[in-house]
Amino acid sequence: MEEMKERLYLRELPIYQNATESQKKAVGKNPYYDLELLPSQTMREEMTEFLKARSNEVLLTTIYKEKQFYSQICSFIQKRAKQVKSFRDRKEETWLRQLKGWLLEENIPLTYEYQSVYGNEGAAQSKIISYLKRILEFEEKAADNRPEQEQDIWKLEKLDIPIRENPVKNVKTINFTGIQQKGIREELKKGIYLNLQGEAITCIQKEMIAMRRLANYLAEKKKEVQSCRDISREVLEEYLIHIKTENTSTKNFHADLNRLRSVLDSIGKICDYPNMDGLFLNRDIPPIRQAEFKSYSDEELKRLNASIVKMDEQLARAMIIHQMLGTRISDTLTLETDCLYEVGDEIIIKIRQMKTKTYQKPISKELAMLIQKAMDYTREWYGQTKYLFVNDENPDKPLQYGTIQNKVITMIHKENLRDDNGRLFGFGSHMYRHYYGVKLTEMHLDDFTIAKLLGHSSVRNVKYYRKMSNQVLADETREVRQLLSEIILQNLDGWEPEYEQIRQNACFKQKSER
Repeated sequence: MEEMKERLYLRELPIYQNATESQKKAVGKNPYYDLELLPSQTMREEMTEFLKARSNEVLLTTIYKEKQFYSQICSFIQKRAKQVKSFRDRKEETWLRQLKGWLLEENIPLTYEYQSVYGNEGAAQSKIISYLKRILEFEEKAADNRPEQEQDIWKLEKLDIPIRENPVKNVKTINFTGIQQKGIREELKKGIYLNLQGEAITCIQKEMIAMRRLANYLAEKKKEVQSCRDISREVLEEYLIHIKTENTSTKNFHADLNRLRSVLDSIGKICDYPNMDGLFLNRDIPPIRQAEFKSYSDEELKRLNASIVKMDEQLARAMIIHQMLGTRISDTLTLETDCLYEVGDEIIIKIRQMKTKTYQKPISKELAMLIQKAMDYTREWYGQTKYLFVNDENPDKPLQYGTIQNKVITMIHKENLRDDNGRLFGFGSHMYRHYYGVKLTEMHLDDFTIAKLLGHSSVRNVKYYRKMSNQVLADETREVRQLLSEIILQNLDGWEPEYEQIRQNACFKQKSER
């Protein structure tokens, strides 16, 4: 066989043509995967197909960095599976068990320690093990000729229905392999496929989490339940008791159980299971927990912004524009390059909300100039794009939520930025919106105007901003209100005995409080 066929050069992958010059420079002149390290022609062909598919999911630099895992897996195969002709010749558990044994022999750790962007420490599975699992899952899927909606891992792009997605969050697959019961797994696919036609992918992800939690409980406590037709009211009641007394993985039972009820209802309808009708009672769903309404103080915002403006200029613009607009972070990151227009002397911005509808509102000339500067930057570096803030690696997509979150949190830890209580700041992107809303109430605007500026469809939630503002107002006006009270009380001198008693009681209370 010719040498070229024994190597897979990264330049042969489609991703190489779309890579930036900095990425091409980072991987070197002519990097390649040495396919001769694999013992059979079949495995070389399988690996080639895997790498081509992998290159559609990750960056060129990631493909290059993963060469080290590939080389280690090849060393393992040469020692433990030299006679194997295909990755499909052994079950996944056999491959992984033998790989772990080889790793221990080579004194290579099975796990590695990591630190999240929030500073939390933990341990994760070795990247070599994860890489082999990825290869095996690809081969299993490649050998599966069933329609996409019948497979255990769905690629959303291959489904024959439009997906309602949030472009700032990158969701490519739905994985059903965590559902141990085969019957429930197949039923869940039908229910999820039905719900995908009317729900956003973020809701589907929550339904999957809720179903995995139920399936894990059934696998441990109710092994006889292998199908949703076996889930009786008694089984559900026992599960409800379990999650409220033993399961500490979630505290938001309202949202979790609502998602579970939604997907079970869909399964019942599409599978025609009568036991699903009325399975949940209204009292099963606890009332929604009212989240604590928090907002930055003026001093906290000053500390944050003093460091934010030192970051990458376009990222800093995104954060400042986000604050000045009072939008949700997803709405800020999906601002489009045609978002500004003029009406008379006013500059209007068009905001396409991910959660609700598009709305317009007037903005200041200063904010418009900042947005225009961001547009000029994007046009200079990336050409004509749809979004104002773009993904550096794929300018057709908006700047990803995870990217901006990681950079801001890294900055917070590096600068040791703390709130008024001495705690490290988190990525409180929604607290900027709260701050914006509170300031609107302090300007004494009416509820209808505040709702319009925030993009709310009703005035229902404005009360939370007013509640926060009332506390600030109480703190700032306490001394003035006290002085006014004392003046009024003094004017009670000479009144009838009952009024004098009121004045005396009030004075006594003031002295005791001091």
